Amino acid sequence: MAVFSKVAQDHNLKENHTDQAMMRAPKTNEFWELGSRLHHYIIEELKKYPGQNEEQEKSKIKEWSEGFLSEEGGRLTFEEKNQLVESVEDELLGYGPITPLLEDSSVSEVMVNGPHQIYYEQNGKLIRSSVTFRDDQHVQRIIEKIVSPIGRRVDESSPMVDARLPNGSRVNAIIPPLSLKGPIVTIRKFSDTPFLIEDLIQFGTLNHDMAEFLKACVLGRLNIFISGGTGSGKTSSLNVLSSFIPHDERIVTIEDAAELQLSQEHIISLESRPTNIEGRGEITIRDLVRNALRMRPDRIVVGEVRGTEALDMLQAMNTGHDGSLSTGHANSPRDMLARLETMVMMAGFDLPVRAIREQIANALDVIVQQVRLKDGSRRITHITEVQGMEGETIVLQDLFHFKETGWSHDGKVVGRFVSTGIRPAFIEQLEGNGIAVSPTWFKGEW
Repeated sequence: MAVFSKVAQDHNLKENHTDQAMMRAPKTNEFWELGSRLHHYIIEELKKYPGQNEEQEKSKIKEWSEGFLSEEGGRLTFEEKNQLVESVEDELLGYGPITPLLEDSSVSEVMVNGPHQIYYEQNGKLIRSSVTFRDDQHVQRIIEKIVSPIGRRVDESSPMVDARLPNGSRVNAIIPPLSLKGPIVTIRKFSDTPFLIEDLIQFGTLNHDMAEFLKACVLGRLNIFISGGTGSGKTSSLNVLSSFIPHDERIVTIEDAAELQLSQEHIISLESRPTNIEGRGEITIRDLVRNALRMRPDRIVVGEVRGTEALDMLQAMNTGHDGSLSTGHANSPRDMLARLETMVMMAGFDLPVRAIREQIANALDVIVQQVRLKDGSRRITHITEVQGMEGETIVLQDLFHFKETGWSHDGKVVGRFVSTGIRPAFIEQLEGNGIAVSPTWFKGEW
């Protein structure tokens, strides 16, 4: 609950700044020209005072800006002068015009569709912002500011890039000639303080019984796969489930862009690497999964399985690396099995379909399906047991599901979480590992 309260407090502190950003009038050419001159002036002044912290720099930026505008900004209103100072601060200390959006904890995603069209997601809804960039070069300069510190680049020879902000937020950028609308930036934000299971219960993602059951599954070293669509909250749920891993275990996390924020002490975080400017040096998720097997992991956590690494992940789960966790894109637990099957085939081995399905059935214990509903809320709609093979088919059994019952007067999906009343076959394994299992978890509706 503490994290949820902190998120609410952060939102209250920052929403005014964001609201002001939403309400700002479109910038004129004169505004941008004066802003550019002020920007260059401040940069030259800052060079004279190296080694200052952010607070000192912010104080000097305000002082120098007021002096500059008193001489050069005679035609600007008081409000326009304040906007100009804020714009320069955001440019030098943040990420340009989108800085207020990134600082607002109620905004979960920011989408820059070229310099003059910016959208953000707030409470599950897409809203167009009135803030804009000056031009394509302005957007590209912010992209370079994001990717340079982590050794990534974006140019005509490498026009797509995945990166992350210092707080772990995921960034994807794509520029012309691949993008016909100018530079495109998509930023998926993550809370500075990772969510706890209590927060997911508070948000309505799952109920208390489901939370306790999933905690027992993690402690009992079951292999869990979180399935869902884009923006459904898979990474947040993976982060919460990973927090249940005991602190005395060695955890190896593998991701394209490091996003997981685990609290355990013994964590090894691995991140894939794209090709260099000569087209060499790529390190894939599959390479990292293979390497992780030589690092004596107690647990392997893969941020997302989307390609040939599926084969190595399944083999790891089948060869003693119990308790592994991962996510994947699919619309249902059954679809997730089909996708895993396809990804294993992409590895290039001529394996019979039945052999692949046996690998999947033996490796996975639980599939958690997460969905972003029409009202923008995120729900775990199914917790499903993988029971094994029956003929040529993998047998699945739902243990919990979300049952929609209608819509509220304010446009919210109404429903409840329901147990199917079926006890999973792995209960004995959990109890054998000393995990307490409550019979109330499996009281189904009659």
